[in-house]
Amino acid sequence: MDTTGACEARRWRLTGRVQGVGFRPFVFRLAQAHGLAGWVRNLAGEVEIHAQGAPRELTHFGAALITEAPPLAQPVIARQEQATVQALAGFAILASSASARMQVHLPPDAFVCDDCLRELADPRDRRYRYPFINCTQCGPRYTLITRLPYDRAHTAMAGFPLCPACRAEYENPGDRRFHAEPLACPVCGPQLQFYSDEAGIIDDTAQALDACVAALRAGLIVAVKGVGGYHLLCDARHDTAIARLRRLKPRPHKPLAVMFPFTGEDGLELVRSAAIVHRDTAELLLDAARPIVLLEKRAPFPLSTLLAPDLNEVGVFLPYSPLHVLLVNDFGAPLVATSANISGEPVLTDNPEVETRLAAVADAFLHHNRPIVRPADDSVYRTIARRPRPLRLGRGVAPLELDLPFTLAQPLLAVGGHMKSTVALAWDQRVVVSPHIGDLGTLRSRAVFEQVIDDLQRLYGVRAEAIACDAHPDYASTRYARGTGLPRRQVFHHHAHAAAVAGEYPEIARWLVFTWDGTGYGEDGTLWGGEALLGAPGAWRRVASFRPFHLPGGDKAAREPWRSALALCWEADVEWPAHDDTALLHAAWRKRLNTPQSSAVGRLFDAAAALTGINTISSYEGQGPMLLEAACQGEAQPVALPLARHHNGIWETDWSPLLPHLLDDQCTVGARATQFHASLAHALLEQARQIRAEHGDFCVGLTGGVFQNRVLTELALQRLAQHDFDVRLPERIPCNDAGISVGQIIELQGKTV
Repeated sequence: MDTTGACEARRWRLTGRVQGVGFRPFVFRLAQAHGLAGWVRNLAGEVEIHAQGAPRELTHFGAALITEAPPLAQPVIARQEQATVQALAGFAILASSASARMQVHLPPDAFVCDDCLRELADPRDRRYRYPFINCTQCGPRYTLITRLPYDRAHTAMAGFPLCPACRAEYENPGDRRFHAEPLACPVCGPQLQFYSDEAGIIDDTAQALDACVAALRAGLIVAVKGVGGYHLLCDARHDTAIARLRRLKPRPHKPLAVMFPFTGEDGLELVRSAAIVHRDTAELLLDAARPIVLLEKRAPFPLSTLLAPDLNEVGVFLPYSPLHVLLVNDFGAPLVATSANISGEPVLTDNPEVETRLAAVADAFLHHNRPIVRPADDSVYRTIARRPRPLRLGRGVAPLELDLPFTLAQPLLAVGGHMKSTVALAWDQRVVVSPHIGDLGTLRSRAVFEQVIDDLQRLYGVRAEAIACDAHPDYASTRYARGTGLPRRQVFHHHAHAAAVAGEYPEIARWLVFTWDGTGYGEDGTLWGGEALLGAPGAWRRVASFRPFHLPGGDKAAREPWRSALALCWEADVEWPAHDDTALLHAAWRKRLNTPQSSAVGRLFDAAAALTGINTISSYEGQGPMLLEAACQGEAQPVALPLARHHNGIWETDWSPLLPHLLDDQCTVGARATQFHASLAHALLEQARQIRAEHGDFCVGLTGGVFQNRVLTELALQRLAQHDFDVRLPERIPCNDAGISVGQIIELQGKTV
């Protein structure tokens, strides 16, 4: 095609998610369809296009760049301009340029697409049952990329040279795998390896897959390497296998996620046999991110009761990689698929390390030889008020990019808190939130934390010039910030919580944000967690809280709810005979030895769980509150909790009238749990009404880990709506401590306005 006589030439610069999503091949085919000549190339995160031809075709082409973009792409036209007509024959994909200004939009890992699934199941296809099938529209991205621009040489696939057949597909503009960087086939791509003491090493991929399924059918526990790390798999119907997994990991009570085969017309037929699926949760299960979704168990529950002991929900997800599809389909039933890690740490990714560290847990291992550059655990969602709410950002969702409602003067790194760690990198009007890292209490967690920080800055071509951290002096993230030598700015924990939800709704100027959680370092040096903050990012004023109490044993209270129960009883001079031999602890409490003051609603939930007999010792974070929520039945009248202005001007709710009701064993546990939730929702409403009467209108925000509780949150929403409050919940950022990093950025910018 010679278009030297073309009427017109135009040039586009596109930003947004245009890397790793088949955008250049799409542009190539689109240009051919419109009879245009020119070229397209990567510019380290952006895409530049030169096209020339008839003006009408150029106009249609420019519009189609957005309207017909590949499903995984999120293109934004940053610039469009007239250009000089060149002597060009046809349309070409030029070599990527690494010298241009970095405007990277790194894609998360993508689930296996329908086209690849059809090939996976087709005996006539050369990729039949190949566990690493992918194309430009699916497959690993974030966990695969070593550096940008996004070319095969810059991924974990660099060590797998393309065979002639794959090379032909890669270079054919009409092929779905044109410039698909993770491209692979059984001849030239990654392979599986199965290992167990009994079977030895099986290097053949098909045989390794068969051996894995046989081990699962025999009731064994298998560590399986996936996209962002290893899972521990076993039969979700097999009590003995699950009991062994719980004992050996050890994970005695924490819920286990379940992977279901894709069955029926919409893929959810088998899921519906075990759980109640509404339209909103169906859409979430089938979302491209393929997250774990918390669903209400169906009665009778057809799977093992050990999956989520004493809870009425179970975490469910569909297979998202071709390997998972093959495994769960061959097995023919749901599989436990829990992160292969040491509790609280990031998911394991390295073949030898997983064999060493999980030797006492897994009976067998299914490895593959494609390196995982960085871990990405599964995302977790729960629907609250019929909307999906993220509890954990991971594979398929993160790195999560958000637009900032302001322009930063310098790049800023926010390192979040200590639990549920994420980090956020912000510059110009952009912020990128990392996937879930874990709790920073172990060496491996801190190593991955530092790797993610380095990776984000290197991949996005942005070097932080300042760092934000929590005000708690002993958090590992705070210590890291001190060690960087960068200008450091501290943000109080609950200010960051409030700023995070406010940042999702920049159109709202004035807030009252309830920041309820288990603990956080407050402005007065005490442990906050039941606060109402009035104002806006950078200008919060604490206007309401709960009656404070002193926690015997300090941090131990988080895993020993009986301590919170004793604290409330001692504070209110109420007898609780359930715990004996507390004389020494009581003496220390009276002298205020290792008894930090707290106003945390999360600790009130712990106390309620203990006082009702539901849970006195927790084996995982939030166990008591989760069990208390699961025990709720029907409706209950709230207990009126006194609200009075404290001498410092803060309105305080007194929780003590709850104690006789929580200790009343003439009432069922379910009735007491329901009444507790209703009472706290009513107390929240009364605080909001009092503060509105005093300070005028505002929008109410609900954030902090306590608002992961659906019963409490929906009760609060209902009561607030009845009194004409405008209420907002986080939509894209978790309300728990995973949102702290983003909140730190929003809060600091608010202080500069």
